[in-house]
Amino acid sequence: MKFTALTIYIIYINHQKNRHDMAKYYMQEMPDMKNEGKTMLYPKIEITGVCETEDLVASGVKGSSVSKAEAMAVLDLLAAEMAWRMAQGQSVRLEGIGLFTPSLCLKEGREREEPDGDMPKRNAASIRVGSINFRADSELVRETNKQCRLEKGSDVKRCKIPKLTEKERLEMLKKYLEENSYITVNKYTEISEQNRTKASMELKGWTENPESGITFQGKGTHKIFVKKKD
Repeated sequence: MKFTALTIYIIYINHQKNRHDMAKYYMQEMPDMKNEGKTMLYPKIEITGVCETEDLVASGVKGSSVSKAEAMAVLDLLAAEMAWRMAQGQSVRLEGIGLFTPSLCLKEGREREEPDGDMPKRNAASIRVGSINFRADSELVRETNKQCRLEKGSDVKRCKIPKLTEKERLEMLKKYLEENSYITVNKYTEISEQNRTKASMELKGWTENPESGITFQGKGTHKIFVKKKD
């Protein structure tokens, strides 16, 4: 195996840390995407805290000729150079760490552009870098796995399963719209006991079904859902 900075650091950790330290895990109940209505259990690690930069650097430079100040300065330079490279439209790969790729989003208050709609077209002034996506290097995953010793922690954590069928949710929505003039995605998420993505997709599907009796008004973040007029 190549002796990257990550590998050297892990060798040092192996000699310094108590090898009896263990991470805890629990089983999380999640909906089975292949079979609606059923669930599966997936292992999740219990995150007990965050190792801040200064703690990581202070631990990493012990026993080496590199000072904490020097290591912090290198990190600052690296972060600045990464930001500049990604601002030019490049991804940044750190060997043994992973791949960093910028992701765009609309500025706050700007509505999404529709392919064939009459909405104003979005230009560069309405777009910004919204986040940086990270994909871990396989070496980082392998080394983390080698160092990880697991023990059972919390009991199974159950997910919230909608109590109603899709048909029952549609009837509930119609009843709600008989008593209220409109409903938002957030409100439907609450009353249908689903996550926001599924609730939004369900509302969209009903507006596309002429027999549902549901339509929408407005666009983008101002969209509301109403009962069709007879």
